[in-house]
Amino acid sequence: MPNQTMIEFRDVHKWYGDYHALRGITASIRAGEFFSLLGPSGCGKTTLLRTIAGFEGISDGVLLIDGKDMAKVPANKRPTNMVFQSYAIFPHLTVAQNVGFGLRKARLAKADLDARVAEALEMVGLKGFGARAAHALSGGQRQRVALARALILKPKVLLLDEPLSALDKKMREQMQVELIRLQRQVGITFILVTHDQEEALVMSDRIAVMFDGEIAQLSDAETLYRRPNSRRVADFIGTMNFLPATILSEGEVVEIEAPGFGRMTVPASQIAGAPSDQPSIGFRPETLTLLHDGQTGPGREVAGRIEEVVYYGDMTYYDVRIDGAQKPVRLSMRNTFGRPVMDRGQPARVGWSPEALVLFR
Repeated sequence: MPNQTMIEFRDVHKWYGDYHALRGITASIRAGEFFSLLGPSGCGKTTLLRTIAGFEGISDGVLLIDGKDMAKVPANKRPTNMVFQSYAIFPHLTVAQNVGFGLRKARLAKADLDARVAEALEMVGLKGFGARAAHALSGGQRQRVALARALILKPKVLLLDEPLSALDKKMREQMQVELIRLQRQVGITFILVTHDQEEALVMSDRIAVMFDGEIAQLSDAETLYRRPNSRRVADFIGTMNFLPATILSEGEVVEIEAPGFGRMTVPASQIAGAPSDQPSIGFRPETLTLLHDGQTGPGREVAGRIEEVVYYGDMTYYDVRIDGAQKPVRLSMRNTFGRPVMDRGQPARVGWSPEALVLFR
């Protein structure tokens, strides 16, 4: 059922001596969801994953899996399985022996065991690899073997502890797509731990962004990217420009002024964070555009000069000094056919729309 809760945290805390690793985690993860725990190193995401697996006990609070309290349930009795960052493949065993290792106590007939292993290998795209030595596999193949070994036990929840971090960029992007396909195929709950913002955005139905042992925001990828609830979340998810702003009046909408961008009104849907004495506006690089001769802007237009150009092939990033702004802003342009790449020092017309802004009060 799409709205059924598979995992629920109720005010979960974890202490290591004086260190407060998890601080009042309250959240739920749905059955059949691809869910990611995202945050910088040391934020508590791996600790939270290990509490689900049963490798770490919680100090206070309640953890439920499929409606059952896990307080006295050991790791080997939980309906979960984990794929570790190192894959933990046994190099002296064949691929089939690695995949079937978790079934060694099930006492299945050889034909049944072979059928289960073959099914798991086909599921991860390794049909016919059963007899191959594990030490002869590539990094991507070892990752698939680890997935097959976890899925053969038919868990309700698959836990993924940064499983793609050891792969090169091209293989990592390929495996991201394969993991999405695999999760949809098996239909169980996947929980991914990652510090890679792009990976979380690409793969997840929902994401919990964590800092300092707390969940700062839990939402779908588009909401996190376009409407972050704090400057800290906005700064961590992708690239965002921040410029100081002055609040002129408040009511149903807030009127502000930002150097270089002038006065504007911001509706409540574009306001984030608690009031502070240093408000700022934020906007993503792709929400600004460079205007060429004869082009009109998406709403407003400001003048500036290009200070830096970074070419990525499909995209070019520009740092533009806006007249009146305190620092350059970064914008991105897709390199479509016929669109020239501009040079440093050129004057620039920058189009923008107030609808793209987020006001951090």
